[in-house]
Amino acid sequence: MKPLLKTVSLIAVVSVLSACGARDDGQPRQGFLAGFFSNKNQEVPLESYTAEEIFQQAEHALENRRKPDEAIRLFGEIERLYPYSEFAKRALIMQAFANHGAKDFENSRAAAQRYIDFYPADEDAAYAQYLLALSYYDQIDEIGRDQGLTFQALQALRTVIERYPDSEYARSAILKFDLAFDHLGAKEMEIGRYYLSRGHYAAAINRFRVVVEQFQTTSHTAEALHRLVEAYMALGLTDEAQTAAAILGHNFQSSEFYQDSFHLLTGEGLAPNPRGNGWLAQIYRQTIRGQWL
Repeated sequence: MKPLLKTVSLIAVVSVLSACGARDDGQPRQGFLAGFFSNKNQEVPLESYTAEEIFQQAEHALENRRKPDEAIRLFGEIERLYPYSEFAKRALIMQAFANHGAKDFENSRAAAQRYIDFYPADEDAAYAQYLLALSYYDQIDEIGRDQGLTFQALQALRTVIERYPDSEYARSAILKFDLAFDHLGAKEMEIGRYYLSRGHYAAAINRFRVVVEQFQTTSHTAEALHRLVEAYMALGLTDEAQTAAAILGHNFQSSEFYQDSFHLLTGEGLAPNPRGNGWLAQIYRQTIRGQWL
């Protein structure tokens, strides 16, 4: 009976070892995550894993182990080892997502752009374009920073809105577009206030005029008109000041900016009425009276 026991024991050992080895049916191996994340000196080469297994390892690193750098590396390895597989495509969009989460906006943008270039008709192309736009948008929090990023964000968000109008990302892109556009108006106001506070009235007027003419749909129009009243009054240009106040009163009569402009004018014996033929008078005639010719 002893030889039989030895044979049974040997079969049991071989069965255990076989269960830990590679499977040839295309299914993930049992316990491969544990083996992959074990002692790195005994780590099995990535080449011995399938694309699906590496993808699962990357997801595990990203979601459970909070190691985005490791996940990004693994997603990139799928592209290298299995460039024509379905998982390579999925890994590419995940690279964009993981890099964005790690605030590596440049690499996130690069991965998103590659996805758009390689798979322009894919259902995730809209998400790739949205991530590309976010790589610019999420860097424009500070008004004092260079506004080049804001312009790039606006362009990328517009692409989402126009190219993928029925996607789930279009509505969010519209909201972010409006906020980014408002951000540009805020920058013009910041510079205009700076000039106004230092008595550089002509330079201030130029900035406030940009807001009135180009950013009239933003939240800064009322203040821009009031600052124009202040600047023109400081220069003694009362016709322009009264016209700016007239436009302000017509559109924002309940705002504190109109109240301030009204008191400023009436304190000098003036009233918020359109005067002259300047650029503000033209705006008044066109937008309030409807006289375009």
